[in-house]
Amino acid sequence: MTVTETAPRVPQHPAEAPAGSRLAARDLRLAYDDRVVVDGVTLVVPTGRTTAVVGPNGCGKSTLLRGLGRLLRPRGGQVLLDGDEIGSLPTREVARRLGLLPQQPIVPEGVSVLELVERGRHPHHGLFRTWGRDDEVAVADALERTDLVHLAGVPVDSLSGGQRQRVWLAMVLAQRTPVLLLDEPTSFLDIAHQLDVLDLVRRLCDDDGTTVVMVLHDLAMAARYADHLVAMRDGRVVAEGTPHEVVTPEVVEAVFGVSARVIEDPETGTPVVLPRRRVS
Repeated sequence: MTVTETAPRVPQHPAEAPAGSRLAARDLRLAYDDRVVVDGVTLVVPTGRTTAVVGPNGCGKSTLLRGLGRLLRPRGGQVLLDGDEIGSLPTREVARRLGLLPQQPIVPEGVSVLELVERGRHPHHGLFRTWGRDDEVAVADALERTDLVHLAGVPVDSLSGGQRQRVWLAMVLAQRTPVLLLDEPTSFLDIAHQLDVLDLVRRLCDDDGTTVVMVLHDLAMAARYADHLVAMRDGRVVAEGTPHEVVTPEVVEAVFGVSARVIEDPETGTPVVLPRRRVS
């Protein structure tokens, strides 16, 4: 585990991503106009496992994910995808290797659930490749995994927020990339569907070997479902490691400014935070 002191410092990693690492950032600096949001983050994402990025609102979690997914051009540093600088890769090639579910994507008017999920297969089509059996299987599997088969013909813009979230997730699943970035994938979902989505994420890692990075607000859910946690504050990584290493009273206070007790979930053995009071 890496934890900063009172004055945050960036965890130290090798200058190059280790061999076999699918996704890494080195000295990454991200900004909107003149406002720097992520500053000097170095991170190696564990391959084939689930990483959850946690931290208070405005700390740079979603911005980091946008940078990792090439939606935001770095002001400094690099993002490496399979050892290649991600900005140097053709867009279609990136889309074949990495799928991204952003926050609150815009729903195309009049598009059905099936049509939107089918768009996840576009990166796999080229000048000479048309729709085939592999595409049909990928779309059908994505609809089944997200419990959307019965809504396939329904316009997406007529669905509830939670249903729309599952449609977007299905589209990313249909893309069938080895790396998946999910920005708050449980937003708008009731507790039952939150569990469905996070159970699916675990299966993607455990059964398919997918590398997942997701932004979550719920520390208990992050600790329960992720192998690796990255805790951020003020655009920097404060701590990273296993859930037991990161979800501690010291880190919770440093990251969230909250005094808390951390106990063990009697069913899963993962850490659970019991907040006491604000300290900053």
